Amino acid sequence: MASPEPGKPHVLLLPYPAQGHVTPFLKLAKALHARSFHVTFVNTEYNHARLVRTRGPAAVAGAGGLRFETIPDGLPPPPPGAADATQDIWALCEATRRTGPGHVRELVERLGRAGGGVPPVSCVVADGAMGFAVHVAREMGIPGYLFFTPSACGLLAYLNFDQLVKRGYVPFKDESCFTNGYLDTRLDWVAGMIAGVRLRDFPTFIRTTDADDVMVTINIKQSELDAPAADGILLNTFDDLERAALDAILARLPNTFTVGPLGPEVSPASYLPSLTSSLWKEDDRCAAWLDGHADGAVLYVNFGSITVMTREQIGEFARGLAAAGSPFLWVVRPDMVRDAGDGAPLLPEGFEEEVVAGGRGLMVGWCDQEAVLRHRATGGFLSHCGWNSTLESLVAGVPLLCWPFFSEQVTNCRYACEEWGVGVEMAREAGRREVEAAVKELMGGGERAAAMRRRASEWKEKAAAAVAPGGSSQRNLESFVAEIARVKR
Repeated sequence: MASPEPGKPHVLLLPYPAQGHVTPFLKLAKALHARSFHVTFVNTEYNHARLVRTRGPAAVAGAGGLRFETIPDGLPPPPPGAADATQDIWALCEATRRTGPGHVRELVERLGRAGGGVPPVSCVVADGAMGFAVHVAREMGIPGYLFFTPSACGLLAYLNFDQLVKRGYVPFKDESCFTNGYLDTRLDWVAGMIAGVRLRDFPTFIRTTDADDVMVTINIKQSELDAPAADGILLNTFDDLERAALDAILARLPNTFTVGPLGPEVSPASYLPSLTSSLWKEDDRCAAWLDGHADGAVLYVNFGSITVMTREQIGEFARGLAAAGSPFLWVVRPDMVRDAGDGAPLLPEGFEEEVVAGGRGLMVGWCDQEAVLRHRATGGFLSHCGWNSTLESLVAGVPLLCWPFFSEQVTNCRYACEEWGVGVEMAREAGRREVEAAVKELMGGGERAAAMRRRASEWKEKAAAAVAPGGSSQRNLESFVAEIARVKR
């Protein structure tokens, strides 16, 4: 593919600085670069340093016409020797919104003076969670777009936060609302949402008794102030999957482009392979271990980049997975267990000897998730239902065992189970018996498991069609590319 030339449009990409946001943004970066755009990808200084430590300098070296830049995140620097970990989401949202506008303005101005064949920035594409950037772009006379990395149903839920407050559902009256059935309140007035949607199916940020809750306030600003100010909206989904939610979004934000699933069909894995978004080092044992198992036999377990668990929960999952009998590949991040600092073993006594050393389980700190899901041996995915994981599972045709942790993961879970027919939900307080039963149901030969596998296979075909030449997402991506290509400075 041709390198960008001087005079070509120059797109600045600004992801929210968390793994689940950086990943689809880098895919978008490669897709635009492959179409001869100049691209500047902006990491925070904290994540830039993590990438260099984890992947080496090549991960941020860029390529002809694709460069990496950094801005501060507004948080105090971590103490010396602190472990690499996802930063506090609440503090990070507040800090980036407070300090980010000045840093983005300064960066755009600096790039405009860069010279050396680098054209001035002609378009900003910011994360929906970094929506302040569209106002900076507008003030500087540059088009500004927002790329919302959640699902369309998740975004639609956020777009209704304002109504939840105005109608008196949020904030909750008192702590009893968390346990007295209030979360089961139905919200049949939300246009475009699944029938029978409940408060508990909305992103968990609404679960507050604080009228000034920072995450509710920020999400309302993103929906009511930032999104309408943008020149357009990008979503990493496809029309067939979320038609009703998309129709409701389009009624409010008409210049919305569905461009997903962003992945190999849009920008091949062989394209700039050294440029990766992974903030943890991937374990290279996974492929060979999967090769040793039968088709569809392995349960893949990964709770994403933010979920944290207690030692007790890890123990319950370990016992449940062992009792279920299916071979499993389990990702346990170095920072995933809250109370792991005392040096005691994380896993139950005898677990490693019985399961891991016996070859029936492989535990790793991080992995190439898309490669694992595409492997013929992977037959199920025990997931937190983050949107990247959910969409990648659909692309691979792998059914889900859903254990959502926070944010719109609960929304994705409801849709996966009730709307798309590919999942079964496991209770948040699940112990070893519930884990064992759920895994057996997902990986077994029963009627429900067979139906989920059929539906997953159907969504795999529809996802592939969406990004194939002439498909809905492919057309939308090319329309977006044509729109921003017309703007030069």
